[in-house]
Amino acid sequence: MRIAALGAGLLLSVTLVAGPADAHGALESPLSRAAACGETSVRSAACRAAQKTTGSALPKEWDNLRVSNVAGRDRQMIPDGKLCSGGLPEFRGLDLARRDWPATTVKPGVQFTFKYRGTIPHKGTFRFYVTKKGYDPAGPLKWSDLEGKPFLQAKDPKLVDGAYLIKGRMPTGRTGRHLIYTIWQNSDTPDTYYSCSDVIFSSAAAANRARPAAALQVSATSSSSSSVPWPVGVAALLGVGTGAAVITGLRAGRRRRRLDS
Repeated sequence: MRIAALGAGLLLSVTLVAGPADAHGALESPLSRAAACGETSVRSAACRAAQKTTGSALPKEWDNLRVSNVAGRDRQMIPDGKLCSGGLPEFRGLDLARRDWPATTVKPGVQFTFKYRGTIPHKGTFRFYVTKKGYDPAGPLKWSDLEGKPFLQAKDPKLVDGAYLIKGRMPTGRTGRHLIYTIWQNSDTPDTYYSCSDVIFSSAAAANRARPAAALQVSATSSSSSSVPWPVGVAALLGVGTGAAVITGLRAGRRRRRLDS
């Protein structure tokens, strides 16, 4: 019995150590496709379609979209039409050309805090690109759809509460549905990470505040955090202030249920 107990303890230790090794990060604000589709409970037709593609790594591997040995040769290494998947077959569902991907409503030209969830910290440089005027989300994303230069760059930002916080301005001169493409090139590993975030530029949006578009519905009264890939995802969807209040309420509700049971 003692040997069995030791074996079980060793197995648990290995699981705890090995588990996070398959996870690294994804953009959570503006919400990326990989993050939005990281849980089967996200009510999005686009995410359901992405998860149903043959051999899909979604929802479990939502934060493991990385390509080795790119070394800055993104446009040479990642084919047109496969930018959101990084050319990885197990993530090809993220390349589906659709108009109903979950989108974050933002205001053009305002200060915004981009939040990149870092499940395993790395050194490196973030580059943010936006689609050109006239972008059509019904077609496959090509390099020619993106502006040639990033509108924001950040090298080795600090990890705060499990996320890289990068402050900058949203692009100007955009209205309607567009896409923000994030490249995170590691300097301490040979890996480069790719994220596609669908956004809706609206002059009516509150400054520096992320709100869910109609394509994605999240219940603030849910008693489980499984409606988003991670707890702070609620804040990304509902906005900084309201998200914090929702998370606090959810935690309080869980404590009350434990006491009542």
